[in-house]
Amino acid sequence: MAFWAIWLVIGILLIIAEMATLTFYLLWLALGSLAAALVALILPDAIVLQVFIGIVVALLLTLFTKQVTRRMRNSRGFTDVIYQLVGLEGLVMEDIPQEGLGIVKVGNETWSAQSEVPLSKGTPIIVVQSYNTILQVQKREDV
Repeated sequence: MAFWAIWLVIGILLIIAEMATLTFYLLWLALGSLAAALVALILPDAIVLQVFIGIVVALLLTLFTKQVTRRMRNSRGFTDVIYQLVGLEGLVMEDIPQEGLGIVKVGNETWSAQSEVPLSKGTPIIVVQSYNTILQVQKREDV
């Protein structure tokens, strides 16, 4: 298999993983892989150059966007929705095993969720903490 195809597959897999995590870090690695694929198309035998270009592109995108996102997060009026969910009530839509993820509905949105104890579908919950795109929930006590 040609190196450009390998870089392309890596880039596509990283983009798919990024869609699941929404952190942007995997997106920059994916774009680095795609840049390496472009170099591999032009210079198929320059493997070291392909790796170097991929690393440089991913590193520059990471460094550049870090400052942009920091400025945006510190700007007046910016609030990240995930942090506003703490304290809100919801409902388990898909069972949450003790050491795994399930699905909960909070407001009009569904989220991946984990809990210290297993929770079954239909259980009312309250959000106690949030991490990137995963909520930590517990059973609502007044039910």
